[in-house]
Amino acid sequence: MISILAAMLLSTNATPRQLVQSCRDMIPRNVEIRGELNLRNRRGISLAKYDYALVRSNAVTRLIVDGKNIEAVEGEEASAPILKTDVTWSDLTLEYLWWDDFSFDAEKEAESVHGQKCAVIILKKGERSVRVWVDRKTGALMQAEELKGSSPVRRLWGTRIKKFGERWMANVMEVETLGSGHRTKITVKSLK
Repeated sequence: MISILAAMLLSTNATPRQLVQSCRDMIPRNVEIRGELNLRNRRGISLAKYDYALVRSNAVTRLIVDGKNIEAVEGEEASAPILKTDVTWSDLTLEYLWWDDFSFDAEKEAESVHGQKCAVIILKKGERSVRVWVDRKTGALMQAEELKGSSPVRRLWGTRIKKFGERWMANVMEVETLGSGHRTKITVKSLK
């Protein structure tokens, strides 16, 4: 009954804070995610592949790519590419969901992603801003764009979901630096 009420709240009059909190709640506090980053050109030809592990434990996040620790970064450095891929620290950790400055994007309101009606929210921290699409029915993060001014420069979206134990999540995501001529596929192989 509570989940039905929560879904009704999200679909009708949820505030940006409630929608962002819904996205936060879907991210496990302690988790180990293992997978692969695959940098591909526009034709889908693989240019480079890297194994990665994202380990979050007791509010500390560690990222390991091809056996090397990637140091935690903040600010503008969090949007720097990892190993010449399109993927950043922000993409893998979704750290922007914990920023405190957010509001609806009135120009994009009621857009849909993969047929799901979404609320569109702008999150800001200092000079950085990210636009996110949140499914109004489930509260799930559907898509994100890093912005420079009001223009998107990078885009992240899920292309496939999978059930890991009792948790559903995107197990294939794409990240594209707009205009670069390539994109990176993030595959989640295991989640513990």
